[in-house]
Amino acid sequence: MRTIIWLVLLFAAAVVAALTLGSNDGLASFYWKGWRLDVSLNLFLLVLVGSCFALVTVIHTLNSLTSLPRRAREWRLAQRERTAQLALREALAEFFGARYGRAQKAVQRALNIQAQTGEQPDAAFMALGHLLAAQSAHRLQDKRRRDEQLRLALELAKTEPQAKASEEGARLLAAEWALDDRDAQRALELLAELGPGVARRTQALRLKLQAARLAKQPLEALRTARLLAKHQGFSKVAAQGLLRSLAFEALEGARDVDQLRQVWQQLDSADRRDVFVAARAAQCAAGLGAPEDGRGWLRPFWEQVDELGNDERAVLAEALVVAMPGLGPEWLQRLESAVQRFPRDMHLAYALGHVLAERQLWGKARLMLEQAAEDRGLPVAARRRSWLSLAELANQDGDLDRRGRCFEAAATLQ
Repeated sequence: MRTIIWLVLLFAAAVVAALTLGSNDGLASFYWKGWRLDVSLNLFLLVLVGSCFALVTVIHTLNSLTSLPRRAREWRLAQRERTAQLALREALAEFFGARYGRAQKAVQRALNIQAQTGEQPDAAFMALGHLLAAQSAHRLQDKRRRDEQLRLALELAKTEPQAKASEEGARLLAAEWALDDRDAQRALELLAELGPGVARRTQALRLKLQAARLAKQPLEALRTARLLAKHQGFSKVAAQGLLRSLAFEALEGARDVDQLRQVWQQLDSADRRDVFVAARAAQCAAGLGAPEDGRGWLRPFWEQVDELGNDERAVLAEALVVAMPGLGPEWLQRLESAVQRFPRDMHLAYALGHVLAERQLWGKARLMLEQAAEDRGLPVAARRRSWLSLAELANQDGDLDRRGRCFEAAATLQ
């Protein structure tokens, strides 16, 4: 097809030449010191075109000859750059293949080739090579070489604008290495040096979460985990479980009631609206001798008990039983109302039985506690607590045989 097109173009050019150059009536005259030269116009035009073509060819040839050293140098640099790129790709392949010693040798070869270019080396290439060498040294537990390569990469990033992007990666890698070394404080310091935009990235938040947990800073870890959940760094179920566990850790780390109250106030409002978190806070308050605070944190949930699920009602009832000492009469009406709305919920019946016992309503308390103690659907701890309360009631009645049976039932629960 291309041959046919060229033939058609050639025939068209022949036709145009025949039409335009067929009449040779024009002359071109040249005068020089009394001499005159007459040539046909067609010949003059052909000689003019040929002379221009020859002149352009000569100029191009001279330019090629004069630029030959420069092009030879560019070719050598391109060859070295290609060789360095091949060495770096080889290093990456060896690194991902877990051959870290070979990766170090390959990346060192790439760095040496890049440094011998005779011009300013590619700073971004050099920084990336140093980071790869540092990561390989870290996998080999060569901390001295790792820190040296990291230092070189950071120096390049600070002095060369082309390598600025590598600085963020270097600091993130250094924080990850600090976590591997169990140096939480060092990791937090490195993460604090990141810019605001980099610090909000998912990987930076993950590292900060690990560092905060390692440094025993549950509140900071909780705030970071909430940011990660907002950025969809976890699934919804995993995020909920992690946030609860961190809130539990923060509450259980309180050493006295004042510190527990401070931790509770520092929790996010979403955490304070979580039944499981509030229940754990109430249990911690009861353990520190402040059950009234715990009941105050539980009260909003008892007022909306209709909106809670079975698991939430169960943990709410258990927390109230733990925070029972000093319970006021208003709680009796609240529990009776909840049991009337959920007559088959044994967790609520279990809580009501203990409330009745706390209010010294022994007859009703005994009936409710016996039902709870015999119900195999309740946790073993709740059933054992019910048997122990029944043993105390029997002791107050002077019924030693029933007291002994209650203690025996509590001891045999598994």
